[in-house]
Amino acid sequence: MTHLHQLQPGEAVDLSALSTDGADFCDDRKSAEKEFEKLRDELIELQPRLYAEGKQKLLIVLQALDAGGKDGAIRKVFRGVNPQGVRVANFRAPSPRELSRDFLWRVHRDVPGAGQIGVFNRSHYGDVLVVRVDNLVPEPVWRQRYEQINHFEKLLHETGTRILKFYLHISRDEQKERLQARIDKPDKHFKFDIEDLSKRRQWDEYIAAYEEALTRCTTPWAPWHVIPADRKWYRNLAITRVIVETLRDMDPQFPRVDFDPHDLVID
Repeated sequence: MTHLHQLQPGEAVDLSALSTDGADFCDDRKSAEKEFEKLRDELIELQPRLYAEGKQKLLIVLQALDAGGKDGAIRKVFRGVNPQGVRVANFRAPSPRELSRDFLWRVHRDVPGAGQIGVFNRSHYGDVLVVRVDNLVPEPVWRQRYEQINHFEKLLHETGTRILKFYLHISRDEQKERLQARIDKPDKHFKFDIEDLSKRRQWDEYIAAYEEALTRCTTPWAPWHVIPADRKWYRNLAITRVIVETLRDMDPQFPRVDFDPHDLVID
């Protein structure tokens, strides 16, 4: 079940052939929401074990087109999880200091430490997406970054980090509705940036950039999952299924103490 939306290494990705509608995979919203709540409860139980064990690391990468639902997914999936063990990093336009280093420098600083879950809201993939579409660096520069990203993620994997990458796949019509809602509703104005309209006009260019990134950077150690994201309830379920199944496989354990607690009495 958790592999339902997982891409396979070496396969060319055509996003137009992949559904954005979760109803194509689950036609019962009520049962899906019940399953999601049960899985989130399990996530809330597994996270303290990961934190207490203090050995393994989990990195979750979220990418999407504008209004794709990254913020909402983070808010819903991790509600109730102890914030001491989860850290969210948001990668916006790099600062002059960051631009003076290699493109992965600022990203490497935010990978999770032992016992932690790290969530990237946007990520190092911006350097083969935005940079490509907006012609911010020459093509030979961004083209070599696919392999550099793969090596970087392999380093993380080999040093104890599990990597889950999710592309939240929305349709153009759904993006239009969400952007319009940001304009129409005062409590959503803060989410709207006039640049969102420019990015929407670059829809085809971004889809092409995502397809190449998903194709070239799906590896055995860090595969991508393309999550149908038009229906938020299914998006949340699909992401949580993968996270919980991964944590089950990691099987973190509370550490054993080197004393017999039954022999101790607090005066």
